Amino acid sequence: MKVGALSTAVTHYEPDAGLGVLHALGVRAIEIVCGGYLPRYWDPERLLADPDELSRWRDRIASHELTISAFALHGDPLSPVGEVAADYSRLFRQVCRLAEKLGVERLTLLAGLPAGAPGDSAPCWITTPFPPANEQIYSWQWDERLIPYWQEHGAIATDHGCRLCFEMTAGDMLFHPDALVRFREAVGPVAGCNFDPSHLFWQGIDPLEALHYLGDAVYHVHAKDTRLELRNVRLNGVLDPRPFRALADRAWTFRTIGYGHDELFWRDFVSTLRAIGYDDVLSVEHEDDYMDMDEGLERAVALLRSIVIERPAGRHWWD
Repeated sequence: MKVGALSTAVTHYEPDAGLGVLHALGVRAIEIVCGGYLPRYWDPERLLADPDELSRWRDRIASHELTISAFALHGDPLSPVGEVAADYSRLFRQVCRLAEKLGVERLTLLAGLPAGAPGDSAPCWITTPFPPANEQIYSWQWDERLIPYWQEHGAIATDHGCRLCFEMTAGDMLFHPDALVRFREAVGPVAGCNFDPSHLFWQGIDPLEALHYLGDAVYHVHAKDTRLELRNVRLNGVLDPRPFRALADRAWTFRTIGYGHDELFWRDFVSTLRAIGYDDVLSVEHEDDYMDMDEGLERAVALLRSIVIERPAGRHWWD
């Protein structure tokens, strides 16, 4: 295993300085944001049109002893707003082309959230079968929007040698492991998981159980933590639309790893990854409103470097 980081951790630096920070900390892979909700690090359209600039970026990354673990495009593919959905589809195709040119095999992304019926203008997240209309809405979303879209775009990814690594998160069709497995059965092995435990903690899902359940469907991993504020959970539960910066009032907040769950959990996490056959990048994502970006990155990388299992298991004395 090796420690990586999402490019959002260094977007406030000039390119060489930011890559130098990652290298100095011991980061060996970068997950590059190409568009969507997160701050863009690379512009796929520009790089596809300018081979020389693409070559300079490739050399720059290699000179800092980094590899690209994935291209990230966490956007709104199933948006009921036609222009938004079209923009995302265009970006997706550009990123697939760019990935093929550079030999990048993984895209990290969201499955999306469609409207609740044809003609609606807002997305609709169904989390309960009541009132009764919810079941019909949920079935329509799966059968008419989610599956057809990703069967089409999964075929595009396959044509370019890419695998799709979907993050299980709130406000998305794939917010828990059963949904991801059902989705993968319909779309095929091009679809897998970008496993981020932070979204599972607050839902009451055990990340270690989820890893065992998903097994070889885990294609990429984020290292991000969550802290539950139990006094608020006991009062209002875990579904919380308050702003992320309302730290004292929220039921949960994203944290730098080690600040939501202790080192023992993270040791168990990397051991479980090895148990299911994942021996690849753990990509640090900083979204901690308690902590400066640089400090959060430094602390997360330091903890991960102390616990990742880098070498293959050796022979035992009885072998």
